[in-house]
Parts: sequence; C-alpha cells; structure tokens
Amino acid sequence: MIGEKFGLWTVLSKAASRSGAAVFNCRCDCGTERPVLSDSLEKGKSRSCGCLQKTHGHASRGLGQKHHLYVTWCQMRQRCTNEKSQVFRHYGGRGIKVCDRWNDFANFIADMGERPPGTSIDRIDNDGNYEPTNCRWATAKEQIDNRRCTVWLTAFGETRTITQWSERVGLTAHCIRGRIKAGRTAEQALAQSGPSA
Repeated sequence: MIGEKFGLWTVLSKAASRSGAAVFNCRCDCGTERPVLSDSLEKGKSRSCGCLQKTHGHASRGLGQKHHLYVTWCQMRQRCTNEKSQVFRHYGGRGIKVCDRWNDFANFIADMGERPPGTSIDRIDNDGNYEPTNCRWATAKEQIDNRRCTVWLTAFGETRTITQWSERVGLTAHCIRGRIKAGRTAEQALAQSGPSA
C-alpha cells in the first residue's frame, strides 16, 4: 500500500500498532501526517485528515463540494510533490517547489485572494517556484503566452508571441508559422500581402 492514494491520503509507511490492526503513516494533500487504519483507507472511511471540513473561510462542506481555491491549492502541491502525478515531471520533476509559507492553506488564500472568473494560478517565471512573488491569477490565453514552448517573434522593434501578432495583424498563427518555416523574415511573415501570402 505504500505510495498509494486513498482520497487525499498518500500512504508513506507501515506504522506500529498495539492492537495488531494494520496501520499506515499517511500524508494528506494539505500536508498533515498521521497514522490511519488500513481498513479505513480501503473501505473509504477515511478520505482526508478532516481538512475538507475545516472552514479557513474557504474549505469544503464535503468531499464532493470542495471550494475551488482548496482544489487549486491541493493540485498545486500534488504536481510538485507526488511522483505518481501525471504532470510531476513538468513541476516537481524539474525542481519546481511550493514555498514553505504556502504549506498552510490560509496563507495561500491571504496571499492570492479570490480567483477572478476565468483564471487559474500561473507562475510568472516558469522556472520559478510557487510563491507569492512569482504567482498570479491568469487567463488561459495569458498562460499559453507564458508557456516555455511558446514561440516569440521580434518584428518592427517589438517582441510578441505568434498568437499576439496574429491578433494584431489579422493573420492566423498557422499562416505566420508557415511563413517563418519557409524562411521569411519576421516582417515578411507578418505582411498582409506578398509572394508568401
């Protein structure tokens, strides 16, 4: 069972038991660690340390009704600490961490505030950690522009993403990429007409 997930619990190691019942040391997604009966884990009797029922002004009213900020906080920690996470290699696997202050959900809320509609948490520096000075609420478009794989193009003395140039000059991003791949200069790739149009 070591390494397995049961709700928000991750099994860390076998724990000593006076009663003879199987007990495991577990860590909740919120960071709390404590021993939990194997039977409680396997039958779903214990799904978290109880943090989902705590208020903090924002926590859930039940496992199926988690507050969106609590879910964001848990997912942020998971991708940086859980090697079994499908996206761990993009975060914890390349050294991205969550700052110590944000091990406390209340501190995360105090620093980030409410999430504006249509946004999600974004690291300003993609090689930096999750911490107050490096995080913001960003739209999907802002996050795409901020990805490591995003292509930037400098033309007419300005540097923008291809998506941003596409919106500015009225050409599709696909068209601009095709022109660049064909060997056109940035200015030629952004031209409205010409031999490559």
